[in-house]
Amino acid sequence: MEIALFLIGLAVGVLVVTGVAERIGVPAPFVLIVVGAAASYLPGLPEVRLEPDVVLIGLLPPLLYAGAISTSLVEFNANRRPILLLSVGLVVFTTVGIGALVHTVVPGIAWPAALAIGAVVAPPDAVAALAIGRRVGLPRRVLTILEGESLLNDATALVALRTAIAAGAAGASVSALDVGLDFLLAAGGGVLVGGLLFMLVARVRRHVTDPAMDTAISFVVPFAAYVLAEELHASGVLAVVVAGLLLGHKAPVLQTAQSRIAERTNWRSVAFVLENVVFLLIGLQLRWILDDVEQSALPLGRIVAVCLLTLLAVILLRLLWVFPARYLLVRPGPDTATGHKPGWASTFLLGWAGMRGVVTLAAAFVIPEETEHREVLLLIAFTVVAGTLLIQGLSLPWFVRHLDVPVADPLDDALARASLLQQASKAGFTALKEAETEVLRDNPHGVVDAVKDRIERRNFAAWERLNTTADEESPSELYSRLRLAMIDAERRRVLEVRSSGTVPSGVVSEVLAMLDVEESMLDVAQEARDDERAAAFAGTGSGSCAHLATAPAVVTADGPVCDDCEPDERWVALRVCLTCGHVGCCDSSPHRHATEHFHESTHPVMQSAEAGEQWRWCFVHHVTG
Repeated sequence: MEIALFLIGLAVGVLVVTGVAERIGVPAPFVLIVVGAAASYLPGLPEVRLEPDVVLIGLLPPLLYAGAISTSLVEFNANRRPILLLSVGLVVFTTVGIGALVHTVVPGIAWPAALAIGAVVAPPDAVAALAIGRRVGLPRRVLTILEGESLLNDATALVALRTAIAAGAAGASVSALDVGLDFLLAAGGGVLVGGLLFMLVARVRRHVTDPAMDTAISFVVPFAAYVLAEELHASGVLAVVVAGLLLGHKAPVLQTAQSRIAERTNWRSVAFVLENVVFLLIGLQLRWILDDVEQSALPLGRIVAVCLLTLLAVILLRLLWVFPARYLLVRPGPDTATGHKPGWASTFLLGWAGMRGVVTLAAAFVIPEETEHREVLLLIAFTVVAGTLLIQGLSLPWFVRHLDVPVADPLDDALARASLLQQASKAGFTALKEAETEVLRDNPHGVVDAVKDRIERRNFAAWERLNTTADEESPSELYSRLRLAMIDAERRRVLEVRSSGTVPSGVVSEVLAMLDVEESMLDVAQEARDDERAAAFAGTGSGSCAHLATAPAVVTADGPVCDDCEPDERWVALRVCLTCGHVGCCDSSPHRHATEHFHESTHPVMQSAEAGEQWRWCFVHHVTG
């Protein structure tokens, strides 16, 4: 009963602290660690000791899998060089550097134990960095690299830790050849297990249409991948990551739409709970770690010195690695999201976002109990975790604001989204034309027209999100407002019918679910529109073609009007033909004069005539520029 009460209190504490942290605008991980550290001194609270197996088997696989299935394999592959340099090269560099430092400062500590603590503190945890980075606007490429690094660096660190412990047990010196061979075997085995599990699950998922069953399968995958790989002495971390990356990449062709929605929602909830519980548990370790350190044979001054020096070293070693790696090995080209080549500020932010997390603390407990000065090594791990989270985490938003790093414009995303939907619609209309039977050609019920109208309305809503006029409501925004009011009334009526008991509960639940899906789509679209209206639009575009190449953007006239609309008619947005200068209203407007002008003149490229917008559209190839 005590354990049950403690777990309930832990969950409630996490929810309350996270809610308060969001309300006051402070990242939840920092508040949770501070609250956990303070709570560890409360009388009557049981002593909480994180067991390595609980973290490495119970917490790490689902956290890795939740991150892997939501990571873009395309972007991961595009940034594979910096990701590998950080997740492998930097981890080895940090392991050796910290090992040398600890071996020098702590008298009598053996090289295997020193390198073991080096491996423990080497891998950063991107949970806190990504949470802060997405909110304050870290460049997208930096976020992608941090996310990819966090998926792989644990494997390098755990293999290095395992090798150091084995060397210490055998009384042998650590050989670079042994470490390299062990890593290659573990990495190769992990990739193989993850790939084989992906193929098995992919084959099964082709025959599973029930979202509940599909989600249950996804809950099994990370644990199966980790345990199978570890039983084969391979890297369980890599097995989980490979399986998650591949299954996430192939989800659109392997799963039904309902299964994908259910899986995303469930794993987002799992990640939220586990990530925040982990940070609270880290704080709860403080009291007993300090109690053990009091029994140490080392003088207090030396203990404080080695903890602070290690904290300083892990921060500096990362910065010392990222700058030479960036300028000598990576040499990145322009960012596809911003069009700018990353400068030193982006590299600095990548180096500064090296906060440590739960893997560091859990891996420290793997160090054998008979290791000399083990209690000091555990305190070093705790100091590095708490110190990097508090120092780097709290200062990261300040650096982002003051270094003037170019970030992706939300309205550039809106332009890319509208262009992509337009290209998808073109393919859909082609498929509709090819699929038309004699009945559809006769179109007795207006089905074809209804399908075309629904697709066009979807596209119009996407293009209207580019409208930057702050005080005007676009047709899609008006539709959302009216439809949300209708859904609210519809839901109230359905609930009244449910209370009467005259309709089967299954039917009521199905209708409520349909209303929920539609309302959530409208809510998400409105949130995105709010973000886009608050942004300054640059309009860099997303592609090119022969027509766009010969039609550069022009400066449009102030206060343009549609050449074809009557004086009392209203339009949504205006477009200018880059061949003859004709100004016409967009497709969301009642008369669609811009598209009508293209069909009459075949002039291929038009440009937005709205203030501050210079994006162009090719009617022939359906791409923006």
